[in-house]
Amino acid sequence: MQNFIILFVMFITILGPLFVITAIGCTSINALGRHPSAAPKILPKMLVRLALAEAAGIGALLALLRVFGTSQ
Repeated sequence: MQNFIILFVMFITILGPLFVITAIGCTSINALGRHPSAAPKILPKMLVRLALAEAAGIGALLALLRVFGTSQ
């Protein structure tokens, strides 16, 4: 049962940042398609948000390993 819980939590910690990265990419591409001249304003904000989403995912996986790590 513990293995199922670990797999389920890992699945969620992977899907969360995946959806955020997909949403950021989609909206950024749409914004760049509508207003190409706004690229210098859009791209830095997009990169910062992508980095924060990745950091949140990595932090969640590290917390998962800390909680469910072997402690024997």
